[in-house]
Parts: sequence; C-alpha cells; structure tokens
Amino acid sequence: MSVRSKLLRWRAALCLLAMFASGGVWAAGGGGFAGLGEEAAGFAEVVPGRTFSFPADLGAHPDYRIEWWYVTANLKDAAGEDYGVQWTLFRQALEPGPQRDGWASQQVWMGHAGVTSRDTHRFAEAVARGGVGQAGVTAQPFAAWIDDWTFASDGTVGDGLRSATLSATGADFSYALTLKSARPMVLQGDGGYSVKSEHGQASYYYSQPFFEVSGRVTLDGREIDVTGRAWMDREWSSQPLAPGQKGWDWFSLHLPDGDKLMLFQLRSDTDAPFYAGTWITPDGSATPLTRDDIVLVPGATHRVAGRSVPVEWSVEIKSRALRISTKPLNPESWMATSFAYWEGPVRFTGTHDGEGYLEMTGY
Repeated sequence: MSVRSKLLRWRAALCLLAMFASGGVWAAGGGGFAGLGEEAAGFAEVVPGRTFSFPADLGAHPDYRIEWWYVTANLKDAAGEDYGVQWTLFRQALEPGPQRDGWASQQVWMGHAGVTSRDTHRFAEAVARGGVGQAGVTAQPFAAWIDDWTFASDGTVGDGLRSATLSATGADFSYALTLKSARPMVLQGDGGYSVKSEHGQASYYYSQPFFEVSGRVTLDGREIDVTGRAWMDREWSSQPLAPGQKGWDWFSLHLPDGDKLMLFQLRSDTDAPFYAGTWITPDGSATPLTRDDIVLVPGATHRVAGRSVPVEWSVEIKSRALRISTKPLNPESWMATSFAYWEGPVRFTGTHDGEGYLEMTGY
C-alpha cells in the first residue's frame, strides 16, 4: 500500500470513528440494532411496485440511507471438512441530498470478511470514505470493492450474475473464490418489496441463492482447495427497521433437491416478533411465506463475547411440512466488528437435511 493510500485510509478511519462516537447509524442505540430504525427524513423511500433492472440494481443506490452486498458460502475441502466464508460491503449515507464528490462525499463504506472452520473463526473489518476511490460499486461491469477486497463479475451479468470472483484478506486468513450460476435473481417479499415490521418499514431485497463455488481458502498460511455453494443477498432502504426492533435472526438454507429457504424474525422491545420468509424452488420460483407459517424456537445457547447467544434453533414451515433443527459449525462465530453480531455456517437435520448460514444481531 502506498503512503498516499495509507494516509487516505487513516483519514477515512478517523471520519468513521468520529461518526461512531457521535451515535451514527452504525452504532447500536435507540433506533434499534445499528440505528436502522432511526427516522430517515430526506432520504428516498421504499415503496411497493418497484421494477428491478439488472445489472443496474447490482449497483449503488446513494439516495437511500443504507444498503449492502452480502455473500455467504458453505464449503468443503477434499477430505470433507466444512468451512464457511462471509463477504459483506455496506454503504451508508451520512445525510441526504445531491451527491458530492471527493472528500465532500456523504457516503461511507464498511466491509466485513470472515472464514469459519470447526476449530476457528477469523474475521476482519475495513472502513473507507466515499468519493476517493477506496471503496465503491459499479453496475456495468459489476464490481464491488473496499481496499483490495473484491466481488466482481468476470462475464455477462444478465439477470443473474452468471459468473463472479470473490476475494478478501485478513491478518491470518484469505480466500479467492469463483462463483457461477445459470439462474436469475430471486425477488424476496412482494416482488422485491420486503416488509420488516407491522408499522410498514421495508427494504428492497433480492437474492442469488444458486451460486456454485470453487476456489481456495488460506488459514495461517495453509492453502485449502474448496468447493461448495454460496448465497448473495442485496438490500437497500432508508429505514429498514421499526424504532423498537432490537435485532434479528436470519437464515439462508440449502435444502435437498435444490430448494432454498430464506426466513427471518425481527425481535422488538415493544411488539411481537415479526416473521417473513421465502421458499425458492430449483428453477428460481419464489413463494413468500406468511407470518403464521413460520415457527422459530431458540434452543441451546452458547456464551460468547460476554453474552448468551442461541446457536441452536428449531424451525418449522407448516405449509411445506418442514421441521428441522439447526446446529452451528462453530458456536464461536462472533463478528467483533464495529457493530457486533453472530454469523456462521450451520447444518440442519429433520424432515430435511442440509446446510446454510445463520446471522443473529442485537444480543
């Protein structure tokens, strides 16, 4: 890294630290987990009926306050050992209004990367200020980056991001993966309009849950060839949570015969949990799940980072006769980042057997 790049990085980091200290949206507070329930006057609103367009909607939406590009992968090595990989890029607008260039940009960026095995969980965080080239997203050709972490198309995007590369490096880990899928994007909720509370908060949300993965993970200098499956989520909003919602439990599951399942509950200090989900068939057809269709029951907890986290769950989808129990690959999968959360690979058994990812925030 050049001296100029280091200075730019430090300046961005200082700006972001000042924002955290002043109660910015990344910091947990009265606006729910990470401030995502705070009022968002002046920012663009999420409304039903949006027509999604690709590759344009792979790119950034700076008129909205918050968005993310999120990839999780369930992987195996040649001996059958399991690994998990996470790659996330967040964009946050500090204030609404016309977009400004250079250091005047109101956009800030944060990246999270992780590798999980049965015995270890590694993670890293990167921060950057928008407008100076340290981080960003382009739609055509698609490329998302922060420093030298990248998620980028290496071919035609079309309606499904057919082929992409994914890479990140931490102090004691790295990965370089190739992702391929022949299926279109899957719109979550009502045609991509994903309601998050009884009070009407919502996001635009779509997924690519059909990536096949190959590549290499490096842990402590040991290179490990891996293959597996990955799931990409894209969301953007200006106020995705209600003020009282303190966190969520979110699952992305790869079922037998190629079906996929996304479901979540949003926990609140004032209201009953809010449930939503989508059942996705192997051809990419998506059926939203009603709130009454989903049963999530926390099981065994694990003490991590000074708190008890429910790392085992019972899941039921009544309309699909699905009843499963999930267990983590590694219960120590805590992301001790600027806003901390649990994120790691899981396996499940019951009426259906398979694997996936679980994210839990607000504990």
